[in-house]
Amino acid sequence: MLFRYVARTYVQFAVGIFAAVLAVFLVVDFVDRARNYTGEGWVWNVMLLYANKALVATQQLGPAALLLAAGASVSSLRKRGEVTAMQSLTFGPSALYLPVALCVAVACVGLVAFDEWVSVRAARRVEEITTQRFNRWGDWGLYHSPKQWFRRGDNIFYLRGGSAKEGFDNVSILTVTPDFRLARRLDAKSMLPVEGTRWKLVGVEERSFTKDGQSTARELDEAEYDLGATAETFRILPGRPEQMRLPVLREQIQVRREVGLETGNFSLAFHNRFAYPLAGFPAALLAVGLALRPGRKGHLTVAIVEGLLICVTMWGLMVVARTLVLTERLTPAVAAWMPTALLVVAAALLWLRGEGRLHLGRRGA
Repeated sequence: MLFRYVARTYVQFAVGIFAAVLAVFLVVDFVDRARNYTGEGWVWNVMLLYANKALVATQQLGPAALLLAAGASVSSLRKRGEVTAMQSLTFGPSALYLPVALCVAVACVGLVAFDEWVSVRAARRVEEITTQRFNRWGDWGLYHSPKQWFRRGDNIFYLRGGSAKEGFDNVSILTVTPDFRLARRLDAKSMLPVEGTRWKLVGVEERSFTKDGQSTARELDEAEYDLGATAETFRILPGRPEQMRLPVLREQIQVRREVGLETGNFSLAFHNRFAYPLAGFPAALLAVGLALRPGRKGHLTVAIVEGLLICVTMWGLMVVARTLVLTERLTPAVAAWMPTALLVVAAALLWLRGEGRLHLGRRGA
């Protein structure tokens, strides 16, 4: 009965806080961007836009709501004297930790699945509505411009148009030596896959360069070359990594690494698909530990402020970690999981202290 009561109290706070936070976020976002929403049928388009934004925000605000609800629910129980009553019946901190932990664990796993199956699609829809119906492009071109330069082994490809499936148009292929000296240049009107790493080039102009600076040139109507790359090598998809599902992300990381493109953003998005939602679990347990610390009064305001401070701190760590990934000073896996690991350590220390297994401060002589 006690387990169900604490769990029900937590769920009620979680639903209420999440609804309030989501409503505030959507209202503030609308007020900030309202001047951009014009044109025929803008009311319906705004409704579609914010329906999808609500789905995206669910994944973004979910861990914070779980954290705030944990501190608020335990503080509420403590303010009403129910925590003291539990202690008088020899119930320890585990009577509060366990039901909250179970509820949060289920919610965190649900957020991972929600992000993979719902939020990713909604994020793409938000971008489509914003760009196509309200003509607000932002950094759209940064993620959706087609990639043209690739490197595979000793060959550097400049593919101006086309696709891996249908072939490429107006291509240039530079072959370099280990000391990065240009050994050969191929220019062709089209490049079509044949089999494996072999390609047929049409309208070829081939130039070869020697060490002493001499060069020879020849023109061919068509020719086949082994370029050390298959058609699968050039399956580079445009778009934001946060808007790709896990199988696609995994493939893009591998393909981009093979052709020498940057993969930090994609690897970070892959790890964050798990690390960010699961951070709500240790964060909620940390909030429970803070609400149960000795000498603390059970005011909801204090719990909310503590939760917001944790959110701001974790958000700052994630921003710094992302910057370090982009500058190649930190691996994506460490950057994604570092905030979660710090929350785990802090929550574990508070739990051990609540159980009387950790004594902080000086002991008496």
